[in-house]
Amino acid sequence: MLIAILLGFLFAAMLVFTGRLLKGKLSILSALIPVGLFAYFCSFIPEIASGNTVFETYSWVPSMGVDLNFNLDGLSLIFALMITGIGSLVFIYTSNYLKGDPYIDRFYGYLSMFMAAMLGLVLSDNLVAIFVFWELTSITSFFLIGYKNEDPESRKAAMIALAVTGIGGMLLFAGVLIMGAVAGTYSFREILSSGVVFQDHALYPVILFFVFGGAFTKSAQFPFHYWLPGAMRAPTPVSTYLHSATMVKAGIYVLLRFTPALGNHSYWSDTLMIVGGVTMVYTAYQALFRTDLKGVLAYSTIAALGILTFLIGVGTEAALLAALVFILVHALYKATLFLDFRRLSKRYKCQVLYSGFRPCCWAYFAWFLACSPGL
Repeated sequence: MLIAILLGFLFAAMLVFTGRLLKGKLSILSALIPVGLFAYFCSFIPEIASGNTVFETYSWVPSMGVDLNFNLDGLSLIFALMITGIGSLVFIYTSNYLKGDPYIDRFYGYLSMFMAAMLGLVLSDNLVAIFVFWELTSITSFFLIGYKNEDPESRKAAMIALAVTGIGGMLLFAGVLIMGAVAGTYSFREILSSGVVFQDHALYPVILFFVFGGAFTKSAQFPFHYWLPGAMRAPTPVSTYLHSATMVKAGIYVLLRFTPALGNHSYWSDTLMIVGGVTMVYTAYQALFRTDLKGVLAYSTIAALGILTFLIGVGTEAALLAALVFILVHALYKATLFLDFRRLSKRYKCQVLYSGFRPCCWAYFAWFLACSPGL
């Protein structure tokens, strides 16, 4: 798994010397890496489906108890397939969307680094490594959002996104450091197996404050939602990859990953349900008054993230299953709408609404099926 993560960074470094080759028809070849990684992670489906997990460890800073531990289970596999699968489509789409762009090689470099950072985030088992990859996603997203650096609005949107998610990253770092100090280890796997009960510790509210601060800023929860609509000034492939399928769901991933350790407490569930509920209602209302298609997609995405946060707060088996189903469903239909942005933007608004309405119905149907066993 370490090689799979490093491939994105190595490809970006290679573009410094060979990037000119991707400025023509050969640009589509850049999709070979995400396609190959998607096939690689697909090979783990039978093993993970049978209930097994894949664990790898590499020594990094042993004196501080910080190692590069990678854990592939059901949750991380879903995100890895989503990152590489939709990433493949985005790489292919970019070859046509930015055809003739003199800096397309630079764009591919940013995309590949972001893909690698997201893979590192969802596969890491070490709390400090999670923070490192978390910050790498913020930095690479800054370059992607501000790709049109000659546009003052793009630069402003990139700076706001970096400031909000960067501050959230510092909060998350404080949270994982306290968790490591309380548990005596930074390995999330060891934390769960040690039986440490954070809920009984005096620092539990402090840990929640920092973890929630990181997750809410990354996943654009109210009142930190304002950075996401502005970030839609980025090229459409960026909006597809970062703002509907991957980066904005990093906070959701952290909440899901930390649920076994920090959940089962009223502070956890009540906060998530209140914040998620307010976010989904407020932003869904705001989406009704957007006059541009990207604005509608942005606010509806934030509303979907609010639904996911609310479901995690509910915390039942049916609710968590519904959250996982909706994560995948939302990524599929919202990424498709973004990738079809050029065609949709030329049609009537009623046709646009219909194009988004049908997959929403399927998303609701999947959610109902997931929750029905617990009804």
